[in-house]
Amino acid sequence: MAKPDRIPLFPLDVVLLPAMPLPLHIFEPRYKTMIRLCLAEKLEFGMVLAHDNSVSKTGCTAAIQRIVKEYPDGRLDILTEGRSVFRLAQVLEEKEYYEGMVEYLTDDPFVPNAAKETQLVHLFEQCHVLLFGRPWEAESGDPATLAYRQAARLPLELAERQTLLEMRQEEERRQFLIEWLTRLLPQLSDRERKRQRAAGNGHGLN
Repeated sequence: MAKPDRIPLFPLDVVLLPAMPLPLHIFEPRYKTMIRLCLAEKLEFGMVLAHDNSVSKTGCTAAIQRIVKEYPDGRLDILTEGRSVFRLAQVLEEKEYYEGMVEYLTDDPFVPNAAKETQLVHLFEQCHVLLFGRPWEAESGDPATLAYRQAARLPLELAERQTLLEMRQEEERRQFLIEWLTRLLPQLSDRERKRQRAAGNGHGLN
């Protein structure tokens, strides 16, 4: 079934990535209407990064996985997941919520590189332990979305997430994360050493 080229839009200060889970609290009347429509018609809506009174031209559709909670006043907590990357051609203001005319983007063919994947996974595992205090539990998934799934767990800046979203090669996304994690790891290791020293002498970190 062809994807619609006119979709509801949800501009927000968030960058959604394919395969990334995203919980949302829906409270504005126009977006309550939009989400009810998407639920009724099983539609995906477009998430685009809103900044400086404008929106990014590249976004990602969100599929509603489930309603987490409904409130008496119509507010909703929902869980969504990123699906398809698109380029926003036109913003439409014909309804109470925004809509967009979109063109869906595809990746270049994915060519596995075992050495680079091993390097990326090793870096990610080390950073994950230092960030969250527990090992990364690797989940099964499309190898072509590995970088997206890892980036969803990392404290990337919005601009960095947007850069990843706009890349059309998984190899390029993986290289971006390798370089980013290589810079992050020494910072996390240094923070952990300071934490351990502080714990050893009885003084906490400020």
